[in-house]
Amino acid sequence: MKFNDLSLPAAVLRGIAEVGFVDLTPVQEASIPLALSGRDLAVQAQTGTGKTAAFLITLFTRLLAAERELSTNPRALILAPTRELVAQICADAKGLGAYCPIRVQAVFGGIDYQEQRQALQKGVDVIVATPGRLIDYAKQRVFSLRRIEALVIDEADRMFDMGFIKDLRYILRQLPSFEKRQNMLFSATLSSRVMELAYEFMNAPEKVEIHPEQVTAERIEQNLYHVGRREKFPLLLGLLKKEARAERVLVFVNTKGEADFLGERLRVNDLRAAVLSGDIPQKKRLRLLDDFKSGRLTFLVATDVASRGLHIDGVTHVINYDLPLDAEDYVHRIGRTARAGAAGKAISFADEELVYRLPDIESFIGQKISSTLPAEEDFCWDYKRSAPRKKGAPGAKAPVKDNVRRLRPRRRPLSPRKKE
Repeated sequence: MKFNDLSLPAAVLRGIAEVGFVDLTPVQEASIPLALSGRDLAVQAQTGTGKTAAFLITLFTRLLAAERELSTNPRALILAPTRELVAQICADAKGLGAYCPIRVQAVFGGIDYQEQRQALQKGVDVIVATPGRLIDYAKQRVFSLRRIEALVIDEADRMFDMGFIKDLRYILRQLPSFEKRQNMLFSATLSSRVMELAYEFMNAPEKVEIHPEQVTAERIEQNLYHVGRREKFPLLLGLLKKEARAERVLVFVNTKGEADFLGERLRVNDLRAAVLSGDIPQKKRLRLLDDFKSGRLTFLVATDVASRGLHIDGVTHVINYDLPLDAEDYVHRIGRTARAGAAGKAISFADEELVYRLPDIESFIGQKISSTLPAEEDFCWDYKRSAPRKKGAPGAKAPVKDNVRRLRPRRRPLSPRKKE
């Protein structure tokens, strides 16, 4: 199903198109139509399945359809267990809601207290918050939660694990009765304690279970190379030289630091590459995606978090420069290629640090990945070295002190003994 098949406001559809979404993911296809009909939902879905877009699209559609009251109090509340998740939800909301007259405000600890307070006093439509900081402002009556029309609880299972359940129950009791608002709960598992919370504070929620994908696309050719960590880059260059169809290549790594370093090495070797990381401003992110889709960029180096929700047709190759730590992420990664009926290729590197993840990945996808040791001709040793890594980058060595004696503590002189 495509987003254009849904009855969504033009402003919402425009935001969806801008961020590059075309087809609904399984969790979106199962939950959005139900949510748009006004039903309460309890959805089992893993991170990276498109669940954030599912509830944001529903919220924006609902808020645009209802007439806004002359009030500075929030109309929708999204609760998340960590500040990182709050920031990610707000970033997604900024993209999807770029053309919607809806004010979204993040509320979490660690940033200026008064600045957040002033923004809330000016009035917002949607609050995305961690429980603790939200309760602080609510108790000070900076805003009222009595006008909330829609509630989202994201990663409900982690709320329990992190000890937020008492705070969560306090917040839910400050809201209008569940019949007067729409409620959506998302969790990696719909355990008995999660469902107990849902049945207590939600209006007969519809249970939606999205099980992890366990079968990879048939059109994807999968290959794996056992290679040392230091040899991965020359192997990458050598294999790419042999791949005539390497026109649009997604390269996955596990950390932002490694993504920045690898992107730099590719550019130093005259390859059109860019890095997609979570801290990139939305406008720059959209420009990078547009350059990648149009062919102005050949390589896009990304982490799993930064690439969530990407739907780009025509990706010819996916390179797992680092094997993923989560087996399910392997399926999400290689699924970026072979879209829209096209063929695709996935190449993975198993180095000495991450090869232990291979059995779990093969067990998860239900098949052995064709693997080999690279031959000497597979490497390209004639490559340019990049500039020295910045201090703190992965693998960077501490500077050698030129005067070691200065680092030694000075010995205190012994005081002469007093004569008796």
